[in-house]
Amino acid sequence: MYDMSIVIAGAAGEGIQTIGEALTRCFLRHGYPVFTYQEYESRIRGGNNSYRLRVTESPMNAPRLDADILLALNEKAAAHYRSLIGERGWAITGHDADDQQIHVPFRRFAREAGSILYANSVAAGAICAAVGVPLNLLVHVLKDLFGKYGDEVVGGNTVAARSGYEAAQTALDGRTVSSLPQREAHFHHAAAHETIPLAAAAAGCRFISAYPMSPSTGIITAFARDPELGVFVEQTEDEIAAINMAIGASAAGVRAMTATSGGGFALMVEAISLAGMIETPIVIVLSQRPGPATGLPTRTAQEDLLFALHAGHGEFPKLLLAPSDPQDAIYKTLRAFSLADRYQIPVILLTDQFLADSHFTLEGLVIPQVSLADRFADPRAIDEYRRYQLTEDGISPRLYFGQSEHLVCLDSDEHTQSGHITEDIADVRPQMVEKRLEKGRRLKREIALPEQADLEDAETVLIGWGSTRNAIREAAAKLRKNGDRIGRIHFTEVWPLPDLALPSGKRYFTVEGNSTGQLAHLLRAEYGLALAGTIGRNDGLPLDAATIVKELS
Repeated sequence: MYDMSIVIAGAAGEGIQTIGEALTRCFLRHGYPVFTYQEYESRIRGGNNSYRLRVTESPMNAPRLDADILLALNEKAAAHYRSLIGERGWAITGHDADDQQIHVPFRRFAREAGSILYANSVAAGAICAAVGVPLNLLVHVLKDLFGKYGDEVVGGNTVAARSGYEAAQTALDGRTVSSLPQREAHFHHAAAHETIPLAAAAAGCRFISAYPMSPSTGIITAFARDPELGVFVEQTEDEIAAINMAIGASAAGVRAMTATSGGGFALMVEAISLAGMIETPIVIVLSQRPGPATGLPTRTAQEDLLFALHAGHGEFPKLLLAPSDPQDAIYKTLRAFSLADRYQIPVILLTDQFLADSHFTLEGLVIPQVSLADRFADPRAIDEYRRYQLTEDGISPRLYFGQSEHLVCLDSDEHTQSGHITEDIADVRPQMVEKRLEKGRRLKREIALPEQADLEDAETVLIGWGSTRNAIREAAAKLRKNGDRIGRIHFTEVWPLPDLALPSGKRYFTVEGNSTGQLAHLLRAEYGLALAGTIGRNDGLPLDAATIVKELS
């Protein structure tokens, strides 16, 4: 099967994202799925950054961390990433050549074309030559990318791209890395943090308040860029204000959300407990990155599962969802708003930098229609309204402020059914605790079972959650092809865990982007599952199939 990995490496500010976007468009228009992943340091200029493309015959949507082609825009990048090149791979650089490295003078060709800014087009042309993408396809893409700047800029980039293309062809002397015939195939290309705003708007969200924090920032900016979504956007002074404003909007009858990362989520913890006590729905996107503290703010991790689970003092139900790709992010976002409303609870959507910045190729992208009927009680059918009325299922009829003449009383202290503060520890307090916990028990019955595959004959089972799904799937397929009896289980609804009977007599490993096996901890606690170990990663890079296979070998 065709499978090619391209790594574009350089310093922040050198335009590696422009090259990556141009090449991605070329491959997609040529009929090939592309998975892209960005690795970048937390700095405006300098450092070692990379834009990685994986081109395959059918969508893989999992990272490869090695390189068939390395495009290095400077000598430091060439030295830093050279070890990624396989035996049959090539490096394309602007300096010296050797057996695995060809020289294309990016800057000189760019100046000859009219501007040093055209160096990126030289580089894109060189890669297209190396992989057999027609030059005219790249020219059309460059026209789309730079057409708004005028004919002179388009012409200069076209000349630069042709120079890079021809230079690479000459240097390779017929040794192209691959040949890509044109295919008639069309795909969607999206990141999870691009689809979450679309799904939230479709779910009826009309308010988001957030403070920018990488890697969650793209969510609020997507709302702000697209007023047609109909969502009011408020950039707050901090994360405490953000979640409290969203809770206030929800109490006023609007589906509302916020988005943040680990440090911002830490500031939101008290308000999460508030939402649990006043039984007000709220959706919170927690986009994970490596910690503690600031950690690696532009890298990826799955280190906040237990933090999210235990966020908020006291005992109250909450829901944790962990999407695996952009389409799954749509489904989980819709589900987050639906269950938050139904059970009047906080729902936490766990993403990470990998999902935020990776673009997946999808054969289709669907946003189901959502009904917003019956979200609130009918005030005409209520004589005396009690916000926290005791019911069999623990879910009280909900009205919002100003909906009618009924008094809607919310209190963060323990309260009576009417919402007034109480110190009645003999009757009211136990009733209210039981009321809240009953919602959690009923919520547990709605949790979807994890995805399960090849468990019948498996000797070893890989268990993952969230964004590791496709890497685990690829690793399991490779291991089974080699004769290993591998099964897999994948959770995207991670709390409360559903009732699940796991077959005995098998070796179970969790595969997680953390060091301590946080999902493993939950599986032991909830299912009494004896695990053989955890395959983890803590360097800020995503888990890939090669790493998983190596750990099991």
